[in-house]
Amino acid sequence: MYYHASQTKNIKVLEPRISNHNKAWIYFSNKKENTLVYLSNAVEKFCKENNFEYDGIWSKWASYGFTKDGILEIQEYYPNATYETYKGVSGYIYSVKEIPGIEKQEDIPNAFHTCENVNIFDCEYIDDAYEKIQEEIQKGNIKLVKYDDFIKLNKEWLYKVIQKEYDEAIDHPEYRFFLINKFPFIKK
Repeated sequence: MYYHASQTKNIKVLEPRISNHNKAWIYFSNKKENTLVYLSNAVEKFCKENNFEYDGIWSKWASYGFTKDGILEIQEYYPNATYETYKGVSGYIYSVKEIPGIEKQEDIPNAFHTCENVNIFDCEYIDDAYEKIQEEIQKGNIKLVKYDDFIKLNKEWLYKVIQKEYDEAIDHPEYRFFLINKFPFIKK
């Protein structure tokens, strides 16, 4: 079984869309819990909650990695990031049995993609993504590295990466708005 997360209700057939890889793909994981992080985009959620008007394609924000055992590891780059990003967010985890043209996603463990339409087999409604993530953390299926622990080991790296992200986001005012508000150390 493969899984795909979306905030869109009643999808019967998944269709490829332009992705972060600049290709028309649909992404899947063979670990249901790994799809939970795709139910919310921190940039879009923060901007909308703060009345930042934007009508372009939202920049994506994903601060996660994987342990050496392939367990999804959410990394908080700012205080309370997981709560702020996922609390109160609902969505759907779609299940599929067969994926035509499936290819392994080389840069993400347990991930796959296709450029072909895919029929939905089943769907699970997630009432609160944060609560579901907490359940999976308790089961050991997801690991959470809280901000205080993350920043102790990664402060220099984070400052450098975030400043670079800000500098390169010239055409994305929504992303700059998010970064400036979450990372006050940015030099404008």
